[in-house]
Amino acid sequence: MNDDAQSALELLEIEFDPDMASEVESLLAKLQPQIRFFELNHLLGGPQDKYGAILTINSGAGGTESMDWAQILSRMYKRWCEENDVKVSTLDFQPGEEAGLKSITLNIEGDYVYGKLKTEVGVHRLVRISPFDTNKRRHTSFASVFVYPDIADDIEIEINESDLRIDTFRASGAGGQHVNTTDSAIRITHIPTGTVVQCQNERSQHKNKSTALKILKAALFDREEKLRQEEIDELHNQKKDIAWGSQIRSYVLHPYQMVKDHRTGHETSNVNYVLDGGLDGFIEAMLAGKKIKK
Repeated sequence: MNDDAQSALELLEIEFDPDMASEVESLLAKLQPQIRFFELNHLLGGPQDKYGAILTINSGAGGTESMDWAQILSRMYKRWCEENDVKVSTLDFQPGEEAGLKSITLNIEGDYVYGKLKTEVGVHRLVRISPFDTNKRRHTSFASVFVYPDIADDIEIEINESDLRIDTFRASGAGGQHVNTTDSAIRITHIPTGTVVQCQNERSQHKNKSTALKILKAALFDREEKLRQEEIDELHNQKKDIAWGSQIRSYVLHPYQMVKDHRTGHETSNVNYVLDGGLDGFIEAMLAGKKIKK
């Protein structure tokens, strides 16, 4: 609490004054964002929480519906980045066949970004009247979100060249600077684990390879951390398989409007706010729940 609010509270304890009480109320209201920031960061004590994040969205079964939903999720996370004043860039983009996207990988730079966005890992479910269905029927769509800590510069992960299969291909971006006229996009497969990463953001094949290796290092480190944690306590049974049908959150647009997190029970009817990047309530509820259960 700052000095002005502390002094005003001490005076109120001595003698109540309506004007002073109003001033204290105003000062405390101004302190709320700082208090909220402190409380949230207090929950971010994991060894990788302080890092930026590499976030990947993959559309699920359902064709155009799910590809459109994946694109909506992509916009949601980009808007969250804007609201939190963190930098976001696209590392890889695979467009949908008719609309939306098959997959996208975002690099998000900022303090404690991974600690917050790790709560988004899992399957996200959308229920709505389909804009692609001429009969205006209700459809359910799925997309999965994976998040890795961006720790490539701070970790030592040994990757043998003999364990890698490196393929080049022509980028398939939606236009502008992301369209390459040469086969400069890179796909790297780590054969022992089956981990596949790719990058097509840069025009240079060398730069794309460098970025793809960075993503691979983060993915392999994240994999090792998860395996180690599972061996210790299976994450206190909090970890869910990332598979269709085990959704962590539902976004319902019809017949009513609601976003509900199935892990914490946190929900809101303000769907548009959430899809416009208003995720902090869900992030905080999940972090607080994890903290309590430990």
